[in-house]
Amino acid sequence: MARLRILVVDGNTPQLNDAHAALGGTRTAAHYISVLNALRDDLECDSVHPADVSVNDLPSSRQLAAYDGIAWTGSALNVYNDEPEVTRQVDLAHAAFASGTPIFGSCWGLQVAAVAAGGKVRANPLGREIGFARRIRQLVSGGEHPLLSGKDPVFDAICVHLDEVSVEPPGMTVLATNEVSRIQAAEIRHDNSTCWAVQYHPEYDFHEIATVMLRYRERMLADGFFPDIPALERFTDNLKALQADPARKDLGWLYGLNAMVLDRPTRNRELANWLEHLVLPTARERGRWPTSV
Repeated sequence: MARLRILVVDGNTPQLNDAHAALGGTRTAAHYISVLNALRDDLECDSVHPADVSVNDLPSSRQLAAYDGIAWTGSALNVYNDEPEVTRQVDLAHAAFASGTPIFGSCWGLQVAAVAAGGKVRANPLGREIGFARRIRQLVSGGEHPLLSGKDPVFDAICVHLDEVSVEPPGMTVLATNEVSRIQAAEIRHDNSTCWAVQYHPEYDFHEIATVMLRYRERMLADGFFPDIPALERFTDNLKALQADPARKDLGWLYGLNAMVLDRPTRNRELANWLEHLVLPTARERGRWPTSV
């Protein structure tokens, strides 16, 4: 059976992953791989952890070219900070673009790709966007782009981020926007590769975002999202209840959610589109995937 080789780049540090797991979440790369494997049963997924500075050797461009796709996870890091956990990822993104292998970026993955391609990232002056990114609007270019195929013209998505791409790199096409983040989805053509990326998290489920919000509990209160810890915990308990039963009409109605968020295949659509419309055609062009499959 032919298999597509996918490399998942874990953007988080080991310490962050440990803290997330301690609250009941799944480590970043492991969760991302589970989502990809649920989309297709013909994937062979590896992971690499550039934010773990104890890992000395990162893949070269030649080694990255052996993969059919590179998926970049989210991260709690800030790409404008000059620290090894960040700079190693920007260097790896340069190698990824040189490899010719298709790239997907979730949140941090968009930001790292944009910086590697010549753009800039800043803290969003409107503040943090967390829980659900509301009223993401496909632009004319986005409505015709396969990354967003199957999404409504205006949709919500699970998200968590403070930063935003402030200066577009050459070769970027903005595909979707909303009132909080001007760039919610984009294509970046740079060097030898194409990157499809989003500022939200199509890989997240309700349990994972609930865990993130519990991990950020002090920031949630400081930023005014909740008046106190019990209010935050009521919200995260409701998210976990939706994870157990997405058909809970009362909770879907309470938070104004429709199938774009409640339905797992629809929520994961961007990743499925990337595999189908960018990874597979590139693998065929490289002669690594039979045209009849």
